[in-house]
Amino acid sequence: MRKYIEKYLLPIAMVLGIAFHTQLSVLSPSIPYLLAMMLFITYSRVRWSDIRPTKFHYILLSIQYVGSALIYLALRPFNETLAQAAMICMLTATATSAPVVAGMLGGSIAVTAAYAIISNLTVALIAPLFLSLVGKSSESIPLAASFWHIFRSVIPILILPFLVALLLRKTAPQIHKKIQSAQIVSFYLWAVALTIVIGNITYYVRMQGDDHYRLEIIIGVVSLIICLLQFYFGRKIGRRFGQTVAGGQGLGQKNTVLAIWLTQTYLNPLATLGPGMYVLWQNLVNSWQIWREKRRN
Repeated sequence: MRKYIEKYLLPIAMVLGIAFHTQLSVLSPSIPYLLAMMLFITYSRVRWSDIRPTKFHYILLSIQYVGSALIYLALRPFNETLAQAAMICMLTATATSAPVVAGMLGGSIAVTAAYAIISNLTVALIAPLFLSLVGKSSESIPLAASFWHIFRSVIPILILPFLVALLLRKTAPQIHKKIQSAQIVSFYLWAVALTIVIGNITYYVRMQGDDHYRLEIIIGVVSLIICLLQFYFGRKIGRRFGQTVAGGQGLGQKNTVLAIWLTQTYLNPLATLGPGMYVLWQNLVNSWQIWREKRRN
């Protein structure tokens, strides 16, 4: 029974989010707390010694951050909202579920998990800089003040759960072990968070009227292209290090709930359609990869 629930949880979450978008929009303040709990459960699986950045990880990080800046600068002359949507699709961290998918595809769970943690921790330092430069307050608030405001908001979500997980491992190993064995809870929290953010996106898109439909379609197409390119180049780079699957999942599978929350909070809310559509694209890619791997075996 649980197998079928997990299989169809994504479409169920998306249908519920669209159908009950008005009711769900009031739950948006809960997103950062759900994110923190998801990351805390995921971080409980790792030790400090597990985080060993390699040349492979540094190359992926460079693409993630330099690429997001370049794509923003390239698209900004055409449309600011489109540029923000594209940027956040590259800037956001790797999904905490990426190691699971990597394992299903025959890749290294350890290497993918290490990059997922490194990506989520470093984005706490890099994202405030990007968002303070291009976000809502970039013209009205000094850069340093804007950076500090965003940094102070992001740190408890991304880094504090990691520190608490490490502390709990040392001080209460029995409790830590129980949390460590309850990884499925993180999956269900993700489904709840996804339902809420899909509801928020639907609510905001419907509030825009007919004038933005063309832009919304373009954002959807651009997010698809970015998704495919990240999986492609991630696998291509990973192949050079004998980590084809880890490269593809590390660069292509994104923490879209985090991306949507950051966009709704600090960027043009219409840009959330980018990571919102990315949820669909990356899950289609993952489903195809898993189907191909099972057929091959």
